[in-house]
Amino acid sequence: MNIMEREARYAAQNYNPLPVVLARGEGAYLWDIHGQRYIDMMSAYSAVSHGHAHPRILAALDAQARRLAVPSRAFYNDRLALFLEKLCQVTGLDKALPMNTGAEAVETAIKAARRWGYWVKGIAADKAEIIVAAGNFHGRTSTIIGFSSEAEYRDGFGPFAPGFVEVPFGDLAAMEAAITPNTAAIMVEPIQGEGGIIVPPKGWLAGVRKLCDRHNVMLIVDEVQTGLGRTGAWFAFQHENIRPDGLILGKALGGGVLPVSALVGTEALMSVFTPGSHGSTFGGNPLAAAVGLVALRVLEEENLVERCRALGEHMMARLQALDLPAIKAVRGVGLLAGIEIDPAYGSARLVCERLIEAGVLSKETHETVIRLAPPLMISQEDLDWALDRIAEVIGSLTPQEDHPQEPRNTHREEHFQAA
Repeated sequence: MNIMEREARYAAQNYNPLPVVLARGEGAYLWDIHGQRYIDMMSAYSAVSHGHAHPRILAALDAQARRLAVPSRAFYNDRLALFLEKLCQVTGLDKALPMNTGAEAVETAIKAARRWGYWVKGIAADKAEIIVAAGNFHGRTSTIIGFSSEAEYRDGFGPFAPGFVEVPFGDLAAMEAAITPNTAAIMVEPIQGEGGIIVPPKGWLAGVRKLCDRHNVMLIVDEVQTGLGRTGAWFAFQHENIRPDGLILGKALGGGVLPVSALVGTEALMSVFTPGSHGSTFGGNPLAAAVGLVALRVLEEENLVERCRALGEHMMARLQALDLPAIKAVRGVGLLAGIEIDPAYGSARLVCERLIEAGVLSKETHETVIRLAPPLMISQEDLDWALDRIAEVIGSLTPQEDHPQEPRNTHREEHFQAA
């Protein structure tokens, strides 16, 4: 059996990977087991925003692993406080609670919001509600999928926890109408990544902040995908000059090498945690803290946020200039973009499979959208080369009933030889 056959034989079929077997990564490049090189235009859903195998992050990982990796939070360690201090400095918030995965950080935020609702706002026991947006993606735990709009995420996994109220994304009037005395928090993504790179109307998030202030409700912003430079600002909420009560971070916080996440929040929100109320054996371990700290420093010292802002404007201008019949819409901010494909010309999955032949790796979402989120350190030359290949592949699409056969694209080899 080859690698793909072996994985299909032994892995639970909860993923449907694109047909390429990767073996190595460096910077904005990935190599398959045959030595073919690709430009990474997805960076693991923003988890590899720093690029693959960043030397400073690998050095921190190696050095800390040799010193102390996981003693548990039963004891203090000499790395965690430094990491949390830096995290609070860059977010402008007061306290942080470290976890491992993004979904765990979301669960942490839910617990914080509910306890604040009971202990501070005075909501009756077990009556707290959290308002969420339709089309959301906050993770895969059983609590989180319970308030997902996607039937596929929910099918066969109930019963689900009550206490969540869904409103249309970007609709302030609907959100205000949903607020009751039992509303503890509003939890939203500033841009819906998994939902198809859905950008809300300008001023929407600032409007949500005003609603929360007016009704004594906590605002929790999930920036697991959009945070840490991805949109051309440290955090997407900064585009609207607001401050959330709680901020959920993950993915890029681990520098592309470890799962590291956190809930960062105001004193008012975070003070509800008491010893024993929440925890994680691996959360806040010194290895994760050392990696997270250098990940933040690399973003700052290598000016990756500013770089993303400039490259993002360039990428969006190029994408919006495409005049191709197969493209229904282009959406995005910074180095986060979605190209919506007209289903009459085939699926986004088909486009991503053809992009592999062209030397570009990306991934579809919602069957019709190609997600683009390259590492923030990508060169403009590589970005342009990838955008050229994307334009060629989408431009070659014809109405689906024609079923054209794409020849192998040789531009990849020419580019790699030149590089």
